[in-house]
Amino acid sequence: MSLKEGDVAPAFEVKTHLGETLTLAQLAGKRVLLWFYPVADTPG
Repeated sequence: MSLKEGDVAPAFEVKTHLGETLTLAQLAGKRVLLWFYPVADTPG
C-alpha cells in the first residue's frame, strides 16, 4: 500500500523504543510524525 502526502493514515500498532504498544487511535487529535529505518536492527 502506498500513501500520498495528505492521505489519512491507516490504523496501525507499533512497539515503542521502550517496548510499549502504541496505536494510531491513542494519538487521535494530535499531530503525528512517523518515521522508520528500513535496515534498523538488521546486519549490514
